[in-house]
Amino acid sequence: MFLSGLQRAVVVLQDHRAATFALSALVVVSDLSAAFLNQGAFRRHFHLVLSVLLLSGPALSIWVSKYSVFANNNHYLYRTFLSSAWGWTCILTGSFIFLLSFSLRRSVFLSLRHLSRLAAASAVWLALRWLLTSLEDASGSCFEPLGTTLKACVEAASPGQGSRLLLRDEESKTTCLRAGFQWRGCEVSQEALLLCLCCLLLVEETAMFGQCVRSTGTPLRLLFLLCVCLLGLWFFLLFCLLAHFPQFPSQLIGGALGCLAWRVLYLGWFRFEPSWCCPGGPTSGLLVATEKKGEVKNGNREMFF
Repeated sequence: MFLSGLQRAVVVLQDHRAATFALSALVVVSDLSAAFLNQGAFRRHFHLVLSVLLLSGPALSIWVSKYSVFANNNHYLYRTFLSSAWGWTCILTGSFIFLLSFSLRRSVFLSLRHLSRLAAASAVWLALRWLLTSLEDASGSCFEPLGTTLKACVEAASPGQGSRLLLRDEESKTTCLRAGFQWRGCEVSQEALLLCLCCLLLVEETAMFGQCVRSTGTPLRLLFLLCVCLLGLWFFLLFCLLAHFPQFPSQLIGGALGCLAWRVLYLGWFRFEPSWCCPGGPTSGLLVATEKKGEVKNGNREMFF
């Protein structure tokens, strides 16, 4: 009886130590991640990192192995995350924005105003996707490969001309590819646009966490780390997309449109003062800066929450 009770006490103590270690690791990792994302140099130059990655797409395709598991377009990561990247970004980022703003100011209206930035970004993404889809449908054509017999006859009649295709009218790109045919026309990579926009949005929305990380609890730290992991996942998927499925300059144009959308939103519209037509920036109404006399060091203001 005594031994069994002692064993249960040891198990409880081990669980307690494991929980303490996990919480300590959570605090350390979240503090380091928040400090890194809060660096002004990182936020100012992150779009340049994406630009270099997009420009080096053809070189990446030579460097990687074609036998890699990520060279399969039916990979689990592509099927699960790439097609629904915007949904994952909105769910995690929206939860983080709402909890952070509400924990700092206890105002539902202020939290909803900050969430409206995601609504504006979603409207921009949907508009760009519709515009690019319409452009592809209007400028392209659907072709059906010739049958084996007909192909042999054509090659016998005109040797050296290669295989030909039969044009099918009144086909959109989606229905054409779904039927197993080939689509030729102007194309801009919507995947590159989406991943670049998601990466830039996550950097902007999570950067301010470094200024208030000390006053947050465990749930918010955990949600912040999930957003950081999502940022790393989108960057990795963009790298895999450029390396294993190169479409230059389609991917370059798509990434440029994503960067342009970010610049219009976060460096343009959201820089204005909050009003009925502008949700404001990620820090608007959340951080109260006060400067005490004689306590200003290195030109930095002390922040209170």
